Amino acid sequence: MTLEERYQQLEDAIRGYNPGANFQQIRAAYEFAVKSHDGQLRKDGSPFVTHPLAVAQIVAEELHLDSESIIAALLHDTIEDTAATHADIARLFSPTVADLVEGVSKLTRVHYTSKEQEQMENLRKMLMAMAKDIRVILVKIADRLHNMRTMEYQTPAKQKQKSYETMEIYAPIAHRLGMQKMKWELEDLSLKYLDPVGFKEITDALDAKAAEYEGFMDATRRQIEERLAQSRIDGIVYGRLKHPYSIYRKMYSQNKGLNDVFDLIAFRVIVDTVADCYNVLGIIHDLYHPILGRFKDYIGTPKPNMYQSLHTTVVGQSGIPFEVQIRTREMHEVAEYGVAAHWKYKQNGQGAGDEKNYEWVRRLLENQEGADAEEFIHSLKVDMFADEVFVFTPAGDVINLPAGATPIDFAYTIHSQVGNHMVAAKVNGRIVQFDHKLNNGDVVEVETSPSAHGPSRDWIKIAKSSNARSKIRQWFKKERRDENIVAGKASFESEIKRTGITLKELTNEENLPVVLNKLNYNSLDDMYAAIGYGGVTALKLVGRLREEINHILRAHQNTAAGEPEAEEPERTGPERHVPGSHGIVVEGIDNCLVKLAKCCTPVPGDDVVGFITRGSGVSVHRADCPNAAPERRKSDEDGRWIKVSWADKTGAQYQATLEVVSRDRPDLMVDISTVISSTRTQFRGLSAQIIADGSVLVTMDVIVSNAEQLHTVMRRLEQLSGVVQVARPAK
Repeated sequence: MTLEERYQQLEDAIRGYNPGANFQQIRAAYEFAVKSHDGQLRKDGSPFVTHPLAVAQIVAEELHLDSESIIAALLHDTIEDTAATHADIARLFSPTVADLVEGVSKLTRVHYTSKEQEQMENLRKMLMAMAKDIRVILVKIADRLHNMRTMEYQTPAKQKQKSYETMEIYAPIAHRLGMQKMKWELEDLSLKYLDPVGFKEITDALDAKAAEYEGFMDATRRQIEERLAQSRIDGIVYGRLKHPYSIYRKMYSQNKGLNDVFDLIAFRVIVDTVADCYNVLGIIHDLYHPILGRFKDYIGTPKPNMYQSLHTTVVGQSGIPFEVQIRTREMHEVAEYGVAAHWKYKQNGQGAGDEKNYEWVRRLLENQEGADAEEFIHSLKVDMFADEVFVFTPAGDVINLPAGATPIDFAYTIHSQVGNHMVAAKVNGRIVQFDHKLNNGDVVEVETSPSAHGPSRDWIKIAKSSNARSKIRQWFKKERRDENIVAGKASFESEIKRTGITLKELTNEENLPVVLNKLNYNSLDDMYAAIGYGGVTALKLVGRLREEINHILRAHQNTAAGEPEAEEPERTGPERHVPGSHGIVVEGIDNCLVKLAKCCTPVPGDDVVGFITRGSGVSVHRADCPNAAPERRKSDEDGRWIKVSWADKTGAQYQATLEVVSRDRPDLMVDISTVISSTRTQFRGLSAQIIADGSVLVTMDVIVSNAEQLHTVMRRLEQLSGVVQVARPAK
């Protein structure tokens, strides 16, 4: 057959299902391929262009794909094997076609060196992730299918290598996409070269029984057809032998001989409706004896790739067991051709919009309602592994990293020493910055040096993987202790100053053993080093020392008053009175009933004023409370406003209300909770709401001992990212 005859055969196949295809562009692509591959031959001596022609024939005849897919199939080797470039194809045809061709070329360049199961799973994921357009994978599977059909011209080593790749990579992808017919052929062709003895044993046994099986299948098919006609069910019935790899897998996985394998023969009954499927099931069970436990309803419960059929295994009158699969015409198309069937149904107008019924298509592909035939398959995108990126080592091994990963993540995934001694990185042969984001299919190479100074602290911010960040912190912990101690001490000292005491006071001879014991460190240097390499924050450690800090602050207050810290001050004079409830001293009244006003929630240390209520004792307000403002006091109540003060030591806990205004951002509430926890303060209530300008108003009730503790909490909250204001409301 001449090249022109082969091309006309391709055009005839396209006209059979898509007469509106762009034949002018398809013809131009064919002529471009002939010119580009001029002088190149295949292993069998035929012109190389016969291969892309055959791939285009598979894409058209077996998958019924669109014009762009056929053009890409004709051109799929031009970027890889000729002088043609992506720009050339984009200019002559379209950028979309150029992207398809480049996508297939990238998949072709993949090297398969590792045979571990995990490696193969990574490769399968990577292929899916690399192909942003589903047509790339469909053309690549067609390309591999034709290569396997002509594998006899390759060397034995090449045959095994390609067959192994096909069995481990391409057949599972075809299965994932629901393309069972291609999957079976890929598996059978691979088995032929991977285990020629086992393959020949099965095919010879099937050939030996072919006459017996054919007679049985013809008789059974006629019998089922007659019963369907009697029941007025329109259906197609045909029988087939199981494909060799399916039999091989059962024989060797279950250690059975060929005669022990059930359902070597399978019948398919294709009908119009789901109701007919279940009616046919009843007919089959009436005609033959069903085998218990061998019925499966994949219509009611579809497989993950949305395969649907009724399966039942029965025993015929001659005692031969066989399987019957019952499905509708649309189910059959999906079972045979998977995702490609959806475009066919869309194009024929039989199932416009039906793709929305397939959950697996929604998960795997972006659904495009309302697209016409040419646009529908074009719009399908693979997004199953959007949160991962797959790159190669120079040796061809695939490394799985989180999306947005950089050469730093790659280096530490290889080995911690590779990361620690990295001095440069190359991606696809070009030097890149360490914060360069890696893409699927990149070949990444790391240059190391024994004299490298080690990672930078900035790497922790650049790295996306927790593995890399952890290894960088470990390096700083081990290799930069002196530097960590200096940095950690500066950070800790700065945080201590915020509390109103000095580092010297906290770590004097008296306090140091208590501090180290409470923080679980053997020495101050160990603590400073931990802060320096990022193992713990200074804020968190200071929060654990709240009790010791308050002890020092009380000593400051007593010293300032000229009183010894440990002694109760002597109370003399008529002004001193016994404190009432809540640690409030009411001038002129002993043991008075006192309540703290809810409008302003005063705590020890606040300037306060009292108001004598009718029947409820004295209500205590903060002096800055609007309800206690002199201008708001009624003239007839002047005598009811009295002086109150806090007792020197209350020993009680007080509820206070805080309001935080902040820019809305992720983890805001987590950070607020961390501050409250680090200061050993208790929550009593917490709420948040969006206010007029889109900011967040967080209102919280906390339990504190005094105003100093409350002010410490407020200062910590003010330091949080995005916080605009922290205030104590008074309403």
